[in-house]
Amino acid sequence: MARQKAMLNSRSQGVEQKWVCILLVLMSASAASSQHIVETLPGFPGRLPFKLETGYISVGEIEFFYYFVQSTGNPRADPLILFMNGGPGCSGLNAFLYQIGPLKFNVTDYTGGLPSLLYEPDAWTETANIIFIDAPVGAGFSYATSTSEYNSTDTLNSAQMQAFLRNWLVAHPSFETNPVFVGSDSYAGLYPPMVAMAILQGNEAGLKPYVHLKGMILSCPHTNTDLETNARIPFAHRLALISDALYKSLEVNCGGNFVDSTNANCTKDLATYNKLIELINETNVLDPVCTFISPKSKEAFKLATPNQEEHRRSLQDSSKDYLVSLRRPRDLWCKYFDYLLVDMWGNYPGVQEALHVRAGTVSEFFRCNISLAYSEDITNVLDYHKNLTRLGMQVLVFSGDHDMLMPHNGIEKWIKWLDLTVDTDWRPWFVDGQVAGYTRKYQEGAYRLTYATLKGAGHSPPEYKRRECYKMFRRWIHYYPL
Repeated sequence: MARQKAMLNSRSQGVEQKWVCILLVLMSASAASSQHIVETLPGFPGRLPFKLETGYISVGEIEFFYYFVQSTGNPRADPLILFMNGGPGCSGLNAFLYQIGPLKFNVTDYTGGLPSLLYEPDAWTETANIIFIDAPVGAGFSYATSTSEYNSTDTLNSAQMQAFLRNWLVAHPSFETNPVFVGSDSYAGLYPPMVAMAILQGNEAGLKPYVHLKGMILSCPHTNTDLETNARIPFAHRLALISDALYKSLEVNCGGNFVDSTNANCTKDLATYNKLIELINETNVLDPVCTFISPKSKEAFKLATPNQEEHRRSLQDSSKDYLVSLRRPRDLWCKYFDYLLVDMWGNYPGVQEALHVRAGTVSEFFRCNISLAYSEDITNVLDYHKNLTRLGMQVLVFSGDHDMLMPHNGIEKWIKWLDLTVDTDWRPWFVDGQVAGYTRKYQEGAYRLTYATLKGAGHSPPEYKRRECYKMFRRWIHYYPL
């Protein structure tokens, strides 16, 4: 503990000292909250077979909406996880309904009207308490009481998540002693290392309540923009999406820098590469590209193209029209057909009342709100990760091996950069007697990092391999080898 305090003190000088100032301002604001137990939800038959609480936690003039599911195991002893979704701007319902939560949509039998919900037995809430949060402000049902407070950044949102967690614990004192983990997926991979550092520095500064932070959970995490971009071309070559000749030419002409090269031959090769992969779904290279028939979007658009923002806006603009006549296609399935159900459900009469959303605070619910006043001010959090390796922490990092958006080879590269000692080398891990992926475990003093791939999964892994991800998490959280 003395060593940890000394290390935190040494790093509080310079740029990271800003955290303490931000935290003190946020924590000095009112910690008002409101909570409601939700026993039934439209679309689910009967009472919910788990304890769901929804509510708001105030951080300054922001009202963060959350969905808290108590562990069905031992809620007073099981870990408490704050789980943040990517986007930026995606609701906590994304993880709740599509990834690690105890409910899911009955997509297969959907023919229109109110989407029906099914119980999901392979939920992480079987062995953990999870707070699913709508963040940053403007995501989901979160809102601000002042227009200026809708302006957010990676740095500010991370500090607000630390303040949210402490304020949430004030409102839930029975969970103050639970071990805490911060988790995220996709773009939100930036947040956990910053939130973890903010929590530790807040603890050191005497902020109350004390947060018993134990580690981080990172699903296909965004960590370093340039590294991830540079990893996509080697990934494409490994999967035979580009030829050996083009790959060798790219290596020679670009020198491994595919982001901002000024070499004319590199630029030419990159244009050839982009043409070859333009009809590939980068979130899972095996999935079809999503095409909508709405008059507003006659041209095919796909996820994670170089112009991703334009795609996301096209999807949001056309989704309302498309939902009116939504039917599950038999010949060509598209993952975004499944996502549209939560937009319909979240706006269906009675749903917001059941969730106890404050009337008039949100005009329309979207799974992912791409209209945020949000500035992406952080492109690299590797220094945060490196600093955290010097502290006692348990970390789980996992990735789908068919995810080209956050390629596994890029994730493996930044883990290697951390220069940790390999404790257990590369090996397969199994679920139901079958290879579920591959794993490697690292250790450096009291810091332990487990890395795992999910065979056949895309972005995000639990959306493709929910059972395997649950088995992986359950073993890891209880300190068993995968």
